[in-house]
Amino acid sequence: MLNRSSGILLPIFSLPSNYGIGTLGKAAYDFIDFLKAASQSYWQILPIGPTSYGDSPYQCLSSFAGNPYFIDLDMLVSDGLLSKEDLSGLECAVGDIDYESIYQTRFSVLDKAAKRGLAGDRAAVERFKEENSGWIYDFALYTALKRHFGMKAWYEWPDPVREREESVLDRFRVQLKDEIDRVIYIQLLFFKQWDLLRAYAHKNGVKIIGDMPIYVAYDSADVWGNLGFFKLNEDGSPKCVAGVPPDAFTAEGQLWGNPIYDWDALKDDGYGFWIRRIGAAAKVYDAIRIDHFRGIESFWEIPAGAKTAKSGRWVKGPGIDFVNMITSWFYGTQFIAEDLGILTPQVKKMLAESGLPGMKVLQFAFAPEEGGSAYLPHKYDENCVCYIGTHDNDTLLGWQKSAKKSELDFAREYLSSGDDFADSMIRAGMRSKAALFITQMQDWLSLSSEARINTPGSASGNWRYRMKAGADSAKLAGKIAKITKTYNR
Repeated sequence: MLNRSSGILLPIFSLPSNYGIGTLGKAAYDFIDFLKAASQSYWQILPIGPTSYGDSPYQCLSSFAGNPYFIDLDMLVSDGLLSKEDLSGLECAVGDIDYESIYQTRFSVLDKAAKRGLAGDRAAVERFKEENSGWIYDFALYTALKRHFGMKAWYEWPDPVREREESVLDRFRVQLKDEIDRVIYIQLLFFKQWDLLRAYAHKNGVKIIGDMPIYVAYDSADVWGNLGFFKLNEDGSPKCVAGVPPDAFTAEGQLWGNPIYDWDALKDDGYGFWIRRIGAAAKVYDAIRIDHFRGIESFWEIPAGAKTAKSGRWVKGPGIDFVNMITSWFYGTQFIAEDLGILTPQVKKMLAESGLPGMKVLQFAFAPEEGGSAYLPHKYDENCVCYIGTHDNDTLLGWQKSAKKSELDFAREYLSSGDDFADSMIRAGMRSKAALFITQMQDWLSLSSEARINTPGSASGNWRYRMKAGADSAKLAGKIAKITKTYNR
């Protein structure tokens, strides 16, 4: 069970940097120093895999690999793999993330570093390949083939490659060897920097909460390398896709488009694919948030080709047996269940039987409900994680501006907020019985909707927020530390 503590949610990509997107470099170390000074025990981040079309960390090319964009270029200069001249023209210290610009420029620079590193780092490369043999070869081949075929998705590749005819793949392994080696070395660079950063976090008493999306992206090494574990047609097209039904937030529901698992095939294989996924996550995170936990009990299955999620249906998932398998296999790993959405009695029963902490979101607490909201702090037990809002919610200030008057009136009465509504909301979470309290960094910075991370159902404008350099100041850390200590977190 989690100890009474608190933390801050800030994606890696939202850290300030000189090159357009947050990295594993100096700003990440500075943020850990800030967390320590603020008496915070956890840094929660979003998935760290390589993103594709749409730039969403929940639609990664691999759930095992690291995002090359997060590799710190200045550290590569210090390591002798790049020169300052190599970074000319890449500077972009302010403003939201411009993914198109980064995509056009970052890989050529990383390829230079890989070419130089491969010449003298052969022993390290061989160790890295051996330690990550369960995924690195397939990911490297997949990435090399994507470049070879003009960045087309795997399901648009020639039939023998798409269908993984081994003799054809062997020819490409020879033909694309240099590209495959570069991909592997870039992954080595990512995890070398990650391991150093995580060690620094542990040295300073900070643990990292990572995010495990329940689904994987259709165009990913995960699907191409495990075709039999998904509901696909013979040509690789999905029979059905994932999403969620219409609710109070989205009238059309959400059409995510991820392929649906063939849970029977996964079970027959002993859930090896999931064991490998979680094992990889457990190597890089201290706690794992299982995204869309309710989908394990039952999931919304939408016919392929549907224009909206409305035409979907509920299908039974693997349930508590699968959850018990995960928690027993990874005994000692801390999991958090993202139990948001449509929560049926069956989902609540599964969560209770699992013993995992669920999530309570304060922004959801003040909507009128029969008998009051389950998200009101006085109704919590200790085994939960309280959030002001998650990355899918508006910032606290943005929510305050857009919430219904009835919600705000109830919130002010409940919180006895006076003039400082935001402070009262944060203190309500801090003093709640929840074992862990997480605040988005934007809420400590009093930022409005312009700093929102993601708007579910919106295809553009997401995942772009960057914190300004110096925002994580010593003065703010002192303020947070004082509140944290007041409520014994």
